[in-house]
Amino acid sequence: MSFNKQHQAYQNNAVNTASSSELTLMLYNGCIKFIKQAMRDIEGNQFEAKNTNIQKAQNIIRELMITLDVEVDISHQFMSLYEYMFHRLTEANMHNDKTALEEVLEFAIEFRDTWKQVILQTRKNQYTKGAHV
Repeated sequence: MSFNKQHQAYQNNAVNTASSSELTLMLYNGCIKFIKQAMRDIEGNQFEAKNTNIQKAQNIIRELMITLDVEVDISHQFMSLYEYMFHRLTEANMHNDKTALEEVLEFAIEFRDTWKQVILQTRKNQYTKGAHV
């Protein structure tokens, strides 16, 4: 099996066995990756690739919006932020605006880092509960 096929099999397995919180983390990481690539694409005048990468980032934002639990109050705040990020990505795509991409990138990194902390705290709490049983 070639390295690329092994890597693809590993990635598929990682996605198929991930918890919902780990999938959310993967979405944030993917969004960050595509925004960074779109920034490089603008610098290299690779406008077709920039368009593709921004659309991939927008698809991830759309997925994050779809998966919000609207019964939770904070979801409405996240929805507004995701809508703003989506709008800024559209502007970045239309105007080759790296500043807009940088702004969305900052949001995505902050959300990802916060989400990592939530996962770590949840695991810590689960471990602590398990140790006391």
